[in-house]
Parts: sequence; structure tokens; C-alpha cells
Amino acid sequence: MKMMKFFKLLFLLVITSSGVFAQSITVAAASNLKYAMDNIALEFTKETGIIVKPIFGASGKLTQQILSGAPYDLFLSADNEFPIKLTQAGFTLTNPKVYAYGTLVLWSANQTPLNGGIHKLCNNKNMTLAIANPKTAPYGIEAMNALRYYNGTSNCNAKIVTSESISQVGSYVTTQAVDVGFIAKSIVLSDEMSKIGQWIDIDPKAYKPIDQAMVILKNTSRENQTAAKRFFDFMSSPIARSILKRNGYLLPRP
Repeated sequence: MKMMKFFKLLFLLVITSSGVFAQSITVAAASNLKYAMDNIALEFTKETGIIVKPIFGASGKLTQQILSGAPYDLFLSADNEFPIKLTQAGFTLTNPKVYAYGTLVLWSANQTPLNGGIHKLCNNKNMTLAIANPKTAPYGIEAMNALRYYNGTSNCNAKIVTSESISQVGSYVTTQAVDVGFIAKSIVLSDEMSKIGQWIDIDPKAYKPIDQAMVILKNTSRENQTAAKRFFDFMSSPIARSILKRNGYLLPRP
């Protein structure tokens, strides 16, 4: 795995230093895409020679940055609502397009038993449970929906720790700062995380489908519009779809 990363870095270094393929685009991407995006960007660069510079963060925070004039070319959100908000505000060149459906899992890096599910965990007042901030992270919203689904109107007795983004939930889990965390399946299936701890799927009935949509932004420079459109289209290509599927995403119909 380290050798594969070395060759990825070497490939990008050769392209960047050659001066032949100097064009680059900046993609604001939801934190759950961190691991899938590395491979998607690499394949896109192989095919087009265009470098992809991803900026990861909570979708709500990225949206605020875009509204404040951040020079991003595209936005790949963890939901459909933030892209719709940007479109309605006149900040996009395209309508939102769903590129994947995200799924939730419950993850633990220690020996916390997960077979009893969320309801049993919530009955343990000594348990610490991490979720992404529902105000800025769509996965946090759906984590709260899952808690309500399993516990009804009663409160979860476990201590709930709110993190800035879904990737920070991952940090809390891997460092065992918390016992368990609601996280994107794409993260636990990544090469870096797949051998850490244990996880269980959350019943899809417990939360709303996580429609992850993308838009090309008006903030993109004129010279980058064509490159941004190529990446926008590439996200629906067989190569990108296979990477997304491998990383635990469900896919829209082609």
C-alpha cells in the first residue's frame, strides 16, 4: 500500500514538474470523499493531464466559503441541499447533479460490543458516541435521525460528542477519544482505516437517503470552465463510479 501511494505521488510530481500539464482545478469536497477522491483525482489526471486540488471540509462550511467568494471550481457536497442553496443564490453554472448516495455505519476502534445496536449503546451512560455537527455536516443530520429512530422520543443516555466534520469523527474513533462514532461507510472501507476496529451498517430505514450532489461554481475562472466541466462529467464515468462503489457508496442510474 505504501508503494502504491509512492507511485501516485511520483506520477503527480512528474506531471507537475514537467510544465506540460500545468492546468489545475480546485474542488471543494465533503470530508467523506477524502479517500475516494485521491483515486478519482489520479485517474482524472491520467486521462486529461489536469491536476485536481481537493479542499475537504464539512459541506456547510464549504458552502459558506463559496458564498464568501472562495475560488473553487467545483463543489462536491455530502447532500443535495447545500448545492441547491448555492444554485438558488446564483453561485453555480450547473444545476445540482447527484453523483453518489452515502451510507452510515457505526464504528469502534476498541472492543465496544456493537451487536446490540444503537439502542443498547444509548442505554449505557458511560458510553461516548461521536457524530458530525448536524448544523454543517449532512452525515451528522442523519446520525441524529438514526438516534431518534432507535430511541423514539427518549434521550440517548450515552455522552454525545459533536465533531466539526465526518473525518474528525474518524480521528476521535481511531485515537479512542470516543467509544463509537457514526461515520461514512466510505471511510471505514478505505485502505487506511479498513483494518481498524469493527463496524456495523445502520439500517437504511433509520435515516434519510444521503443524496450527494455536485455543481460547477460561478467562481471558477473562465480558463478553468472547460476543465471543470470535464471533471463534472468524469464523476459519472465508469472509472469514477467503480471507485465510488468500491468505497461503499451507492450509485445513481447512469
